Amino acid sequence: MQLTILDRIDRPAEDVVALTLRGAHGPLAPWEPGAHVDLALPNWLTRQYSLCGDPRDRERYRIAVRHERLSRGGSDYIHRYLRPGRTLEVSLPRNTFPLVPAPSYLFLAGGIGITAILPMLRAAADAGASCSLVYAGHTYASMPFAGELRAAYGDRVTVVATGHDGRPDLAALAAGLAPETVVYCCGPTSLLDACEAVFPAERLHVERFRPRPRTFAPDTAFDVVCARSGRTVPVPAGESLLNALTHAGLPVPAGCREGVCGSCEVTVLEGEPEHRDDVGAAPGRMYACVSRSRSARLVLDL
Repeated sequence: MQLTILDRIDRPAEDVVALTLRGAHGPLAPWEPGAHVDLALPNWLTRQYSLCGDPRDRERYRIAVRHERLSRGGSDYIHRYLRPGRTLEVSLPRNTFPLVPAPSYLFLAGGIGITAILPMLRAAADAGASCSLVYAGHTYASMPFAGELRAAYGDRVTVVATGHDGRPDLAALAAGLAPETVVYCCGPTSLLDACEAVFPAERLHVERFRPRPRTFAPDTAFDVVCARSGRTVPVPAGESLLNALTHAGLPVPAGCREGVCGSCEVTVLEGEPEHRDDVGAAPGRMYACVSRSRSARLVLDL
């Protein structure tokens, strides 16, 4: 974890605060567009937020948080109680939504999903790539950084207030997509599902805040062999791998516990994982919070 000081709080839109975090002991860890951090709050909750500042600024991180009406305690605490000067711990940046090199990009953001997309647009423009952004939200007043984006990128940015203008015509965007264009999308589930229905899967990159509703085979029990510690941990059918390891005294860092943030990644040495995450685990990796095992025995580098 890195120790930071809450340098300032801005309000870039209705019900949204932007937090600028300054390194308490010098430069912060580097990051690339698409990265997020775990923010440890004083009320003992840990939440994940996309970095939406400038990766070239090693002195500060910027995140933005919408006040959710059905908050689980994270956004509510940030909006009600955090004040400048507070010391906060943040994780090292983690990137499960990296920007791949391409000559042309179409970025699509819905609401607070702009936080992940904003640094990507900046990086693409700085690299000289052809790029455009369609940014949708219910009202103009509810859309953070809309003015900042339009001032910086002009007609490359289209801002759509769905309550007034209706939803963006994704089918028309897909029909006019150049062969070399890569599409990045971040926002609510409805937007991501609509994008997955019209854009080619091999050119579409999405980041989800909530897992997709999916159905899996019934859970079965399996054993986990922890190669470094020499321990064998049984994982019953009714318990997650993450919880079984924690109860055995072998805790794995975890954030969302829903398979969308990537903080609980573990290395698989033997066995066949059953991936249930929405991140897309790399070969030889799995996410312990939701994923299980297809084989009776799984060997992990723990």
